[in-house]
Amino acid sequence: MNARPSLPGSRSAFRVVIAGVLIYVVLDVIVQSLPPHYNPISQAESDLAVGPYGYIMTLNFVNRGLLSLVFVYALSMVLLEEGESRRSLGLSLLAVWGLGALLLAIFPTDVPATPVSGHGAIHLLVAAVAFLAGAFGTVALSQEFHRLDSLKGIAQPAKLIADLAVVFALVTLGLGFIVKRLADQIGGLDERIFLGLVLLWMTLVSVHLLRSRKVAAGTVAQS
Repeated sequence: MNARPSLPGSRSAFRVVIAGVLIYVVLDVIVQSLPPHYNPISQAESDLAVGPYGYIMTLNFVNRGLLSLVFVYALSMVLLEEGESRRSLGLSLLAVWGLGALLLAIFPTDVPATPVSGHGAIHLLVAAVAFLAGAFGTVALSQEFHRLDSLKGIAQPAKLIADLAVVFALVTLGLGFIVKRLADQIGGLDERIFLGLVLLWMTLVSVHLLRSRKVAAGTVAQS
């Protein structure tokens, strides 16, 4: 039985994704530690982009968007190798999630406790669409993993993380648009858990495929 190595570029792309996630976490911690010290429990991550060091969070939005689009490219190569169509609903939704992060960098949120502006309204709309696309994109892809040789080994944990991401995405949007008082208390924490779950899902898939491709490449080299 001959294992198939990954298509050129996919391994490097998954490394870029993992590096991007690590950079995202580091930059998020850095900007959170700088004044004006927004409350991560009650305030949205986007609030970090409007302070004196907001450019750091803006760069991180760009980082999140790019790493997500690189992930979409790399996973599309894997699906192509497995004989799956590149016209995947899950990949399309994750592409929307990635593009949404780039738009969040272009249209910043409003300064806390100020009226909603035009760019602030666009930010809220883009965030809502991107969050839903990211959550349901991970679910749609996880449901395909069980029939893919290279991904069926993580189908169950990937589906669990994706399902949790959907729950927290819906709660985040529900708090923000329906239960405003509760959102002012725990909205930031809920949003960060959601973002962490989507990034964790992409990291899990990337690490798994890097490991499986390394084994496959070694098997092919020995045969």
